[in-house]
Amino acid sequence: MSVITGMSLAVWLVVPLGVLFSLTCPAVADIVQPAYQRCGTGPRVNCIVDGDTLWNDGVKIRIADIDTPEISQPHCAAEKALGERATVRLMELVNDGPFHILAWRNRDKDRNGRELRVLVRGGRSLAAFSCSEGLARTWTGRRQPWC
Repeated sequence: MSVITGMSLAVWLVVPLGVLFSLTCPAVADIVQPAYQRCGTGPRVNCIVDGDTLWNDGVKIRIADIDTPEISQPHCAAEKALGERATVRLMELVNDGPFHILAWRNRDKDRNGRELRVLVRGGRSLAAFSCSEGLARTWTGRRQPWC
């Protein structure tokens, strides 16, 4: 059994805590954001499924404020091509810097069990970029044809 004497306690009290423990907080620039890639066959942790669906920390998220063309079951070649462009653009947007994932109005999940969320950076929805570039539409409550 170790006994702390008055002398050894005094030594511990004069050693700055910063020497014993790292007390510095990371700066905003030091925050590490995961890199997002296209989802493959392996575990889905941080990856892009398509232009309006991604996995974040192992949670499947449907971007709630947009609709993008399908790539898994497109109705025509033009939809598939535009869907691929939307997917690449989403990957660029999420990899461009830190963003917030916010809850969507009054619904937490869609009928497929995906969490409904909005991605925001600097007070602006990331989906607004895809919409302004013609790669997505504002979500109106139902899908519209792309062909």
